[in-house]
Amino acid sequence: MGQWKRPWYYPRSVSGKRETLHEAVARECRAVREAVGILDASTLGKIDIQGRDAREFLARIYTNKWEKLAVGKCRYGLMCKDDGMVMDDGVTSCLGDNHFLMTTTTGGAAAILEWLELWHQTEWPELDVTFTSVTDHWATMTVTGPEARKLLAEVTDIDLDRDTFKFMDWREGKVAGVPARVFRISFTGELTYEINVQAHYAMHVWKTLFEHGDKYGLTPYGTETMHVLRAEKGFIIVGQDTDGSVTPEDLGMQWAIGYDKPYSWIGKRALSRPDTRRENRKQLVGLKPKDPTVVLEEGAQIVFDPDHAIPMPMVGHVTSSYYSPTLESGFALAVVKGGHRRMGETVYLPMADGSVHAAEIVSPIFVDPKGERQHV
Repeated sequence: MGQWKRPWYYPRSVSGKRETLHEAVARECRAVREAVGILDASTLGKIDIQGRDAREFLARIYTNKWEKLAVGKCRYGLMCKDDGMVMDDGVTSCLGDNHFLMTTTTGGAAAILEWLELWHQTEWPELDVTFTSVTDHWATMTVTGPEARKLLAEVTDIDLDRDTFKFMDWREGKVAGVPARVFRISFTGELTYEINVQAHYAMHVWKTLFEHGDKYGLTPYGTETMHVLRAEKGFIIVGQDTDGSVTPEDLGMQWAIGYDKPYSWIGKRALSRPDTRRENRKQLVGLKPKDPTVVLEEGAQIVFDPDHAIPMPMVGHVTSSYYSPTLESGFALAVVKGGHRRMGETVYLPMADGSVHAAEIVSPIFVDPKGERQHV
């Protein structure tokens, strides 16, 4: 992923037989949904942002608002290019009144740092703000699942009470006896704590968590399971569910756009163009195959009429597709023309071998649609 190699999955050997990818991912998914899992998320891009005008800069770079984000709070942000298309996303946390920590996608870290410097140096040099890459400085361990609080409580002095340490908060303290920042944010939809420690403490903290984690069923999981879990929640991955032609509204993320901000932000003008306001733009939806044993091919083209003469009008494509042990079915995310108003309709995916798969357009949120699990 980008310049990094990350664990794909953690196969176990049972009675001398090594698990397949499918078997390992199913076990890892169940562990996160039913007990507790751990992911090495250290490769996330991390940019330390400081300066008197840091808040205003964030509000110009991101589509949403940042002026009132309090110290100790985190916020998800979308970043657009000047053509209005999504280029990156991540969570930015307020460490102090003029101090923020921005996370980026793993593959986009260097490009985003360059993007911030470009706009600061060429367009807004009057703003007092500086950027420092700290990606390598902090190791990140994501502890997630219903048992996450019980496990973490054994190794930290941070108060984890749900009423004082809420979802999208962060706290500072010690984990396994070393200084840490712990962020309560979730890419799985489950109760989650992202533990950040100085990189040279990482192995010590990882081993300590496992020493205490056996009784809770602590299970390491890799990037394949991460993809399944986030897709079940409809969480996008920039560069997979977006391709440089997708706006925040195409993703159904109007809630992350601050059209009423007091000044312009990158992409705002482009989002008012007739082309970006079209009703038949490709929009993010979920796909539920009519045959639950089918896992649709990523990149497969979508049509409304499978009997249309060739060449068939293509109306979208599959962006992410997996088998879900939670749903006991294949499921997918896709972009479909006018998809947001086509819920419940059937679409078709003609394959190269002549077969045709049918799927129902559904919400992209397949698991816990009200988001209750991450708030427990």
